[in-house]
Amino acid sequence: MANSFAGIELGKRSLMVHSTQIQTAGHNISNADTEGYSRQRVQTRTFEPLYRPDLERAMTPGMIGQGTDVQSIERVRDELLEKRIVAQTNQETYWETRDKYYSMIENLYNEPDEVSVRSNMDKYWESWQELSLYPESEAARGAVVSRAQSLTNSIQQHFKGLMAIGNQINDDINATVKQVNDISRQIASVNHEIVRSKAMGDNPNDLMDRRDLLVEKLAGLINVTVEQQDPDEFMVHTDGQILVQGSVARQIETVPVINDNGYSKLVWADTEEDAVFHGGTLGALVELRDKDIRSEVQQVNTMTLNFADLVNDVHRNAIGKNNTTGLDFFVQHDFVENVNGNYDSDGDGVEDRSYIFRMSGTNALNPQEQIGLAGTITLSGASGNVDVQYFPTDTVSDLVARINDSNAEVKAYLDRNSHLVLKATASESMDNPDFVIRHVEDSGMFLTGYSGLLTQSGEAGAYDFAQRDAVNALSGAQFAVSPVTNPAGYIEVNEQIVRDKESVGAAFANTQGFADAGDARAAVEIAAIRNSRVMIGTERTFDDYFADAVTNVGLKGEQAETNLLSQNNIMNDLRDLRDSISGVNIDEELADIMKFQHGYNAAARFVTVQDQLLDTIINRLGV
Repeated sequence: MANSFAGIELGKRSLMVHSTQIQTAGHNISNADTEGYSRQRVQTRTFEPLYRPDLERAMTPGMIGQGTDVQSIERVRDELLEKRIVAQTNQETYWETRDKYYSMIENLYNEPDEVSVRSNMDKYWESWQELSLYPESEAARGAVVSRAQSLTNSIQQHFKGLMAIGNQINDDINATVKQVNDISRQIASVNHEIVRSKAMGDNPNDLMDRRDLLVEKLAGLINVTVEQQDPDEFMVHTDGQILVQGSVARQIETVPVINDNGYSKLVWADTEEDAVFHGGTLGALVELRDKDIRSEVQQVNTMTLNFADLVNDVHRNAIGKNNTTGLDFFVQHDFVENVNGNYDSDGDGVEDRSYIFRMSGTNALNPQEQIGLAGTITLSGASGNVDVQYFPTDTVSDLVARINDSNAEVKAYLDRNSHLVLKATASESMDNPDFVIRHVEDSGMFLTGYSGLLTQSGEAGAYDFAQRDAVNALSGAQFAVSPVTNPAGYIEVNEQIVRDKESVGAAFANTQGFADAGDARAAVEIAAIRNSRVMIGTERTFDDYFADAVTNVGLKGEQAETNLLSQNNIMNDLRDLRDSISGVNIDEELADIMKFQHGYNAAARFVTVQDQLLDTIINRLGV
């Protein structure tokens, strides 16, 4: 005969299972608005049945059921979908960050506002044109000085605005690094708790929800992938590097670097190797700071340096109404005081490099003349030297264009005297200084006897900045020492010209060393710089520079906005799909509670009936 108390035990199990189901549904409802929470479901199974050997016959069941039992409480979660969301999140935050900061950069240009750098420069050129019409006019000279001051102020404000954005990004990077380190440590700590809980036979759903939420937040900061080949070792990777391995979290540090921006670089704390991130908020911030903002600063520095250098080159040879000559119109600060540009780069007290920005040949060239020579010009590039070949049938203009179209960080043009000019550009690599010609070499005779720039052909006669007195390689050519870093930050009108506006040179001196009445040749020449092909970095003219600068910023801003909208749509679809799977539906949970309540009541009634049966057997049989 079967155990008389088996029914009580069966009913008790049913009560416990339904009670657990009600509690789980209540837990779901209470966490309906909890970020990262996944609804949970109780997985039940039939309890192990009783084995009855005496009933084991062909037509009679040999197992007696013992009710139900809780097998586990599982999260309702699509793991493949979660991995896709983690992999995609970094793109959304990447474009969100770029869109935010490019909106700030676009505001700096103020285009087509009247206070923009471009509008002030247009007014400056117009003032020289007016002076060329009225070279004796005091008012015209005053307009030149006044508009020059407005221009220098707008350039300085533009530069300061870019630097302010760069500093804000740098602060944002430091804060984001702290977030990454903190979240990594939290994930490692939760990993430890999860492993310990599983070792005790529990299913730590809430801890795993918390870990998944932390991973998703981390994925918004950097690009990450997750892996768990070993059940006890949850791993987080970023760009081929292990970030979290079980209960161990690697940390990122910022290390100051001596370069042109003065910011820090990211390294792994344990190996001191560079930490590189290509996605997420941190990846976007580093790219914005070290590439985008640096490029914008270099562009405005390039424009400012070339602008001041070209105007000064003319004005230095011009003569004012008061017969003053030899004055630079704009103040330029040389990087070194040594007239040959010699510089002590390693701080050991010995000058070991030459910092030269511009060098000019001594021979006048005809741009349309075929050079009749063959050879290879070698110039410094972003990552090594760049070769520019020339042939006998090439014209001077052809070769100049070929130099400018190459990847060399040296540009060429013919000045007002038709002399060949080579100028340094901003450097792509942070390891190289800006506006420093690093190498000039010619295997043939174009840079030597033809243009009068170098004294000797071949490697032996090459100009190389990695030595002092490198200018000895120049064949009597004029040269200019490189400026102090960031000329856009300190450009201003010569104080002597501000005090005495008659010092503004509109004419060139006659044979007696004075200005002829009505002579406006210098003013015409300065006004003509506006549209002259003088190579402002990679652009031919100043108008080309401004057109390219504004267009470039606008297109990058548009790109960021478009990609952000696209990523928002993708992520919204993925999150909606996740919510439909893992999210808590209050109505569904209430319906389940009512169902489980009915089950609980039925189980309780079953126990009552079993109690009555036992009462009959125990207290009433035999009476």
